[in-house]
Amino acid sequence: MHALNLQPKTLSLAERLADLAVDALIDEADLSPKPALVDRRGNGAHTDLHLGLMHASALALWPAFKEMAEVAIELGEIGLPLREAVGRIGRDGEQAMLATTHGVNTHRGAIWALGLLVAAAALEPDSSAASAIAVRAARLALLDDRYAPRPLSHGAQVAQRYGARGAREEAQLAFPAVTQRALPQLKRSRTDGHGEQNARLDALLAIMTNLADTCVLYRAGEEGLRTMQLGAQAVLDAGGSASLAGRRRLHELDQQLIALNASPGGAADLLAACLFIDRVESGESLIQGAF
Repeated sequence: MHALNLQPKTLSLAERLADLAVDALIDEADLSPKPALVDRRGNGAHTDLHLGLMHASALALWPAFKEMAEVAIELGEIGLPLREAVGRIGRDGEQAMLATTHGVNTHRGAIWALGLLVAAAALEPDSSAASAIAVRAARLALLDDRYAPRPLSHGAQVAQRYGARGAREEAQLAFPAVTQRALPQLKRSRTDGHGEQNARLDALLAIMTNLADTCVLYRAGEEGLRTMQLGAQAVLDAGGSASLAGRRRLHELDQQLIALNASPGGAADLLAACLFIDRVESGESLIQGAF
């Protein structure tokens, strides 16, 4: 083959957005040390998950994210046809995920959050401010998908029991945990010179300080939720993950949550959403031929 034929092809907008969604999931999985979550150190509070499985699951979702972006570009407006198409593609993506993981739920919540955000970003690529993307995603989430299955997920059941805000409501409110907590903390930590990995850990902790994480509530009840929220705030108050005192508090939180079998999976999904929006907002995903 001639060398000129080996030039990387120019990717479409849908392909680039799918790349960023998968990158966000892999970066979230790799980030270490996360309290009680799968990372490079181990399985956290999980017995059925490991890092390789998280990577495989993320990669299996690439076609779904690409299709969601494509249908948003094709339809060109927020409405019931787009909402129902995104829902159908998301359910197909979930089946692809489960086939890859042999039935283990690795990224169901992330499919919901990132699927909406991918579609929102594809609708108006020239309007890439975090708040604008989140509002478009919220408008989409507020529409009722007539074809969505009605049985309540574990998260929805827990949200009803404790009066907590679940993943659906978080999206319908334009992802306040991301736009009001995670992204501002991510940028502050970067500005303070804490390094990218510590900035991302601090962003995760900022989400955990306030989120009524239904994954934690399902696994450990209100005690687990209080432990997560207060422990995350203690890490940030001690100087964040870049400080020695903060690292000590982070280690303590990790041990406490593992002992309670409390894994903040909802916070992890929202961190992936934060990383995706951060890259789209920076323009990284929309630069032609960047990947």
